[in-house]
Amino acid sequence: MPEGHLVHRYAREQHAALAGQVLAVSSPQGRFDPGPYDGRRLRAVEAYGKHLLYHLDDSPTLHVHLGMRGLFLRYDDPAAAPRTGVRLRLVGVNVAYDLIAPIRCEALPADGERALRDSLGPDPLRADADADPAEAVRRLAAVRGAVGVAVLDQAVWAGIGNAWRAELLFLAGLDPDTRGVRAQTAQGLWDLAVRYLALGRDAGQVVSDPTAPDERWVYKRPVCRRCGAPVRVWELGGRSAYACPVDQPRA
Repeated sequence: MPEGHLVHRYAREQHAALAGQVLAVSSPQGRFDPGPYDGRRLRAVEAYGKHLLYHLDDSPTLHVHLGMRGLFLRYDDPAAAPRTGVRLRLVGVNVAYDLIAPIRCEALPADGERALRDSLGPDPLRADADADPAEAVRRLAAVRGAVGVAVLDQAVWAGIGNAWRAELLFLAGLDPDTRGVRAQTAQGLWDLAVRYLALGRDAGQVVSDPTAPDERWVYKRPVCRRCGAPVRVWELGGRSAYACPVDQPRA
């Protein structure tokens, strides 16, 4: 599933390419009604956690969640024919974007957008959360269960997925099974999330070591890249958890 860094990358790229333009909006697949959006000016593309929000003039907010398999294709020729199965096509003056296989592509009424925002915790890539991290710290420190479950809960922190869980907890030296982290620990983990997700957004991939951006410390590795110990793998919060028994000792 695309995690928050890629969703923010999509938002930044599409906003730069399309904002301020009147768009041709269609659904070649026929599973989305483009009527409220076709021929309207796009004001902004916004990312919040794993969600994309498109704001067009005189239209309900367009909500996209990529889910496990969703992706965007970009065409520098806006007249290029779409592939089979395109749920949503956005065409501007110089570029077109095709959305394939999202879990959500829907119009959100005002109360629906409010409900979505209210359901999400702070997002380490949003300026509003980074400017005041106290809420992020409070939410994580309030969880009595395993920190590895808490950071995947989008109501605690928005945008963290399984790869970032593994790598951020490694960088923090925290075993994912650790329960009831203190505020100081939560602050340190949040600071790591703010720093490294921004690197991932800019690079278009999970970056947990700026000196070796294509490598991971523990995620889907047989051994820890730092110390060589066998990586511990188990199910936690419905997903495979990864941890180094040496660098992330059990409490």
